[in-house]
Amino acid sequence: MTYAVRLREEAEADLLDAARWYEAQREGLGHDFLDAIQHTLDSISRSPASYPIIHRGTRRALIGRFPFAVYFKLEQEYLLVLAIMHGSRHPLRWRQR
Repeated sequence: MTYAVRLREEAEADLLDAARWYEAQREGLGHDFLDAIQHTLDSISRSPASYPIIHRGTRRALIGRFPFAVYFKLEQEYLLVLAIMHGSRHPLRWRQR
């Protein structure tokens, strides 16, 4: 079963902020970042249980090329992305969402 993926407003803001930052560093890098995130979201939607639970049902998927992680919960009919955060952020910051 493939799950639909929904991003919380904060997660969408995380994504856009990071993509803009990468694009400002080098032309095309922001698009590469978005592609990596999309690849991860596709993988999550196909097999969410393959990612570790890190706190009360919240799972984390690491992004291979970029130092980011996707924090998500499996709801009954969809996946809810809580945050897309850089690895240098405080590891508990996503819990505020």
